[in-house]
Amino acid sequence: MAIDQTLFREAMSTLAASVTIITTDGPGGRHGMTATAVCSVSDEPATVLACINRTSTMNARVKQNGVMCLNVLGGHHQDLSMLFANPRICVEDRFAKAEWDRSITGSPVLSNALIALDCEVSEITEVGTHSVFFGRLTDLAIATEHAPLLYFGRGFHTLKPQGTAA
Repeated sequence: MAIDQTLFREAMSTLAASVTIITTDGPGGRHGMTATAVCSVSDEPATVLACINRTSTMNARVKQNGVMCLNVLGGHHQDLSMLFANPRICVEDRFAKAEWDRSITGSPVLSNALIALDCEVSEITEVGTHSVFFGRLTDLAIATEHAPLLYFGRGFHTLKPQGTAA
């Protein structure tokens, strides 16, 4: 039995997710996009995954470059998240709105990301409309002084850090 696409999307909108800007650079060029379909896979070896629509420019760039950095955003990054989610804004303008460093793989790393996970793509699986990119970590950076930016119910939310009054 096929599940109704609209019903499925409604159900998935209630699945809270961290907001991430996926970046890449290399022979295929620099690119970045906002995503919530990102998660850990294994700690041995340290592996994460990101799901990217097959028709997107980002999908082609990650395949060409073979690397990606998952920049997990804090609550203070909501505007940046919207900028990287807008396909009408050129890549240069997206990257001009924040401070970026270069990772071991060459991917852009958001200088004040909550977490930055630098990866080499180890496997790609095609599923429906998306490619699932598995990335083996080459490096990571953690800056936990900010509350995470979450996407839930088709809107942004920020968790209050532990020990903070409600």
